[in-house]
Amino acid sequence: MMFAEEHSLILPAVPDLVWGTVSFIVVAFVVYKIAWPAFIRTLDERHDKIDAGLHAAEKAREEIASERAALSSQVDDARKEAARIREQAQSNAADIVAAAQKRAEAEAQRIAETSKRQIEADAQSAQRTLQAKIGVVAIDLAQRIVGEQVLDPTVSQNVVDGFLDQLEAENAGIKEQ
Repeated sequence: MMFAEEHSLILPAVPDLVWGTVSFIVVAFVVYKIAWPAFIRTLDERHDKIDAGLHAAEKAREEIASERAALSSQVDDARKEAARIREQAQSNAADIVAAAQKRAEAEAQRIAETSKRQIEADAQSAQRTLQAKIGVVAIDLAQRIVGEQVLDPTVSQNVVDGFLDQLEAENAGIKEQ
């Protein structure tokens, strides 16, 4: 009869333990020599890709920050340029208004002088017309007073001229005062 070996539930049989250990060492050696380097390469590649991605993201952040700064600078420059253009336009408008006011004042002065000369000419014309009418009225009055003696045209003309000279002298005295 064969002795029945007692099997322990915790410890395996020695041949199983030896063959299991040898099989484990062979599998571990094959995995260590073949699969482990491939696994490490894959992990290194992923690590490199992740590092490259992080580096690229950091570089992109820096580029975005520099572009934002550049855009901010351009916006500030554009605002300054717009303010300068507005100031220039306001200055030009003030210059145009000042020039227009000068032209308007010169035109107003010219019109006033022209009007003054026209008024003086009209006054002189009215004075001459009035003097002529006064002369006619004076002759008419003189004819009524003196009668037929004044019918001589040369005497009438001399009387009228003397009367007009006297009126002009009186007028000149009034103007001087």
